[in-house]
Amino acid sequence: MNLSVDGVKQILRRIVHPETGKDIVAMEMVQELNVGESKVSFVLKLSKKVDPFASAIKKMATKALIDEYGDNIQVDIAIVADTAERVSVLKEKASVSRVKNIIAVASGKGGVGKSTVAVNLAVAVAKTGAKVGLIDADIYGPSIPKMFNMEHAKPEVKKEDGMELIIPVENYGVKMLSIGFFVDPGNALIWRGPMATNALKQLIHQGAWNDLDYLFIDMPPGTSDIHLTLVQEVAVTGAVIVSTPQDVALADAIKGISMFTSDNIKVPVLGLVENMAWFTPAELPNNKYYIFGKEGCKKLAERMRLPLLGQIPIVQSICEGGDSGEPVATGTSIVAEAFDKLARNVIEQVGIRNRDLPPTSAVNVKHK
Repeated sequence: MNLSVDGVKQILRRIVHPETGKDIVAMEMVQELNVGESKVSFVLKLSKKVDPFASAIKKMATKALIDEYGDNIQVDIAIVADTAERVSVLKEKASVSRVKNIIAVASGKGGVGKSTVAVNLAVAVAKTGAKVGLIDADIYGPSIPKMFNMEHAKPEVKKEDGMELIIPVENYGVKMLSIGFFVDPGNALIWRGPMATNALKQLIHQGAWNDLDYLFIDMPPGTSDIHLTLVQEVAVTGAVIVSTPQDVALADAIKGISMFTSDNIKVPVLGLVENMAWFTPAELPNNKYYIFGKEGCKKLAERMRLPLLGQIPIVQSICEGGDSGEPVATGTSIVAEAFDKLARNVIEQVGIRNRDLPPTSAVNVKHK
């Protein structure tokens, strides 16, 4: 085993910080490097108080050194202002524990308008007077900042009981946090799984959520480590599944339902939302054109004995609202009324779920 300071630095230069695109040696994050006969130790110095990637970078550096020098090498990395080590403490004191209902908004397939539904659902529920929060857990493609016209917002950090908490950004009555607030929107997000899941943990446990009636989680499409991390970290009250009426989307929606209701997870599905249910042109407001098929979600809901929470049409104003950062649910149009109805149905189903089923708890997912 030929250990040397220069050799170790060369290996650590392969570890790139996802936010800056620079390697950790160039960023001068590697401090007090000591190299012995079979041991490497150094301090990983964070460049700012809150770094969602600290734990993941530590793991990647450890793995890179072991892969290069073998399992006999001892790697000792200390993190200055270690955010990762505080997560366990934060879980005990985190304000997310005071949130009454945590609701995952998910889809089996990408491109069905899940984030659009999550944003407008959160806004519509806030319009009822409820205290609402929203986490953008679509770590690889965060879109919530743009859809709320908050792309340039930078959440502040405060200390409370010796812990650093991230103050959510607020607009349209909704408190929100997204990894998009902490990265350059022009850079591609190329992260390994542990980095993404650690980022989600910090949005959950270090968010200053305080007393919320509803915290919506905009999940990435499909079923992934992010989904497993969510149900392991917090007690999810229920899931809302979004799909279009077409068969290929419905097939993936079934997989999403199956994941949440599996024996290992057991998160109740509150119901389905049929997005892009029909197209209505502005000049013919009474006409409905079923571009992706008719009532596919409604039929699936009936077959699986789940509530159909709402049907949202394709209307140009929905797209324009997402692009301009003014969600269509803030208005009084027919589409806004559809989201208001969806909000009422979700609130009703949450009430039924809490009345008829025992409280949820974070689950222990075992990988086989």
